[in-house]
Amino acid sequence: MNKLDVIKSKIVGLEDLNKRLTLWHFKGLKIIFTNGCFDILHKGHVEYLAKAANLGDILIVGLNTDSSVRNIKGPDRPYQDEDSRAVVMASLHFVDAVILFAEDTPHNLIQQIKPDFLVKGSDYKPEEVVGADIVTSYGGEVVTIDLVKGYSTTFILENKK
Repeated sequence: MNKLDVIKSKIVGLEDLNKRLTLWHFKGLKIIFTNGCFDILHKGHVEYLAKAANLGDILIVGLNTDSSVRNIKGPDRPYQDEDSRAVVMASLHFVDAVILFAEDTPHNLIQQIKPDFLVKGSDYKPEEVVGADIVTSYGGEVVTIDLVKGYSTTFILENKK
């Protein structure tokens, strides 16, 4: 399999993800889930995702679709379409799966994945993280990771004008 095929194989639908989850759970691997728009991948994203990946064995990234990004961030976003964002995200060696979701939050996805670790940036309190109630109900852990100062898509674009 060539490198591009490997990257594209990490972008999954729910049925394929469920098959992979069955195998990963059977092997006793610890599943990490995080989500976001990841509109323009930058140093802050990479450091955040690498730290998240360090928590367990398998990192799954829920990626907002273009329509859900517009609902959350406004009509001028995203800057890159969902296919482009998914390929860039899947190209990171420590990301094991990328799944797109159209809702404003990944609540339903978290219910289905049942990760061992649910991760968000430290701009959230653990109890404010969508899905925290689900994850803690079965003994999973909600983890917040400090963000890299000065690195956000909005900050980068506003300072380039």
